[in-house]
Amino acid sequence: MPEAQLYGTAGKVMTREVITVTPETSIGATAKVMSTHQISGVPVVGSESRLLGLVSEADLLRGRKLATDREASWLNMLSDGESLSPEFVNYVRTGNDMVRMVMHTDVSSVAEDTPLDEVARLMVEKGLKRLPVITNGKHVGIVGRADLVKALGARRN
Repeated sequence: MPEAQLYGTAGKVMTREVITVTPETSIGATAKVMSTHQISGVPVVGSESRLLGLVSEADLLRGRKLATDREASWLNMLSDGESLSPEFVNYVRTGNDMVRMVMHTDVSSVAEDTPLDEVARLMVEKGLKRLPVITNGKHVGIVGRADLVKALGARRN
């Protein structure tokens, strides 16, 4: 079966008004944003819209398990007569459930002028659902699988 050709660039199909979070956003707030907007992942940005990472539904769930394991470890130490560690006290005080603890930073991205065929190839090869779009080092949009499907459906024969 011949491979479908995608025409256009990332900049033509990307979502420009992207929901983002910062590394200091709580996991709970991030989950609420993702649920409210019915999205499965969000870019994590720093100052001047610099892309720092991505956080997905899987990251949030994995982060909850890590936090639970860490809490169980601390409780075991306490039951053995250990004193409270400074790390535990800080965790309790700050609600150490920030996105920075669970986001992944090894993020693939594309430029606005990246051909859609290249975007699709990257997504398939790396098993990605979304790719941030970067211009001059700044996060300017995101291309998701649905954007590529829409571009494929809009193609005229």
